[in-house]
Amino acid sequence: MIRTTVAAAAAAALLAPACAMDVDAGDYTTLPVGTNLFAAYYQNASRDALYSRGERVPINARLDSQVGILRGVHVFDLGGHSADVQVLLPFGRLKGKDDTASLGSDSGSGDLLLAAALWFSQPGDRVHSGVTSFLSLPTGSYDRTRPLNLGENRWKLTLNGGVVAPLGDSLLLDLIGDVTVFGRNDDANDGAGGKTALTQKPQLQLQAWLRHAVAPALDLRAGFSDSFGGATKLGGVDQENRQATTKFAVGGGWFFTPTTQLLATWGRDLHVRDGFRENNRVNLRLLQLF
Repeated sequence: MIRTTVAAAAAAALLAPACAMDVDAGDYTTLPVGTNLFAAYYQNASRDALYSRGERVPINARLDSQVGILRGVHVFDLGGHSADVQVLLPFGRLKGKDDTASLGSDSGSGDLLLAAALWFSQPGDRVHSGVTSFLSLPTGSYDRTRPLNLGENRWKLTLNGGVVAPLGDSLLLDLIGDVTVFGRNDDANDGAGGKTALTQKPQLQLQAWLRHAVAPALDLRAGFSDSFGGATKLGGVDQENRQATTKFAVGGGWFFTPTTQLLATWGRDLHVRDGFRENNRVNLRLLQLF
């Protein structure tokens, strides 16, 4: 029984990777033309349960990850609106533990992301809005014989849109939605170490953040996210692993200088239909404007 369920865990980790494009509160605040931005992220997450079609797999499942991201942004004028180009480089480590230790581990770089954003608002507006496209390139660490991979060996395109609106003098609401479409991985593991094709249906995500300014440079925030869709086929066979994940996070952001912000959030999954459940996630971001 244990060997069978560990094999199921490996399949879940391979076929239902986390594909949501999380956005931090405030990311759709319009930036002035000429702004340059550098951000460094650190994400530490632990997962303590594995689900298949809404039911918890009866094993002691554990998957830990430590991921960093380096992000560069340049804002320029496009037809009288702020627009930007971005480069994001993820890197880190994944490791299976306990009854899922047979998943092994992987470390190195993830898939490089190229992004471009366009704002429909001006920096002084009361309501801010925009759209961003993210193109994920198959550049990361990948080997089909490993159950865990930082890279996905396929192209991905995410279209993301957001609105930031005030609800009062010190309260802001961020609403974000995105859809991700996936390229084909022709070097996926067929379950026995052989080569086959992996395809995936589009995945959608809705996010909402509420921020309260406790001081001009300090805010407290809470957010919820729902992602759904994204079922996969392996060798043309439907894996019946559509995603339905609900999660929340709380934290705060602090501009401890006029151009430098530290952001910290903690969160966890509330509901998972397929894949590992996150029981603990810490996100840190250091942002520098120049």
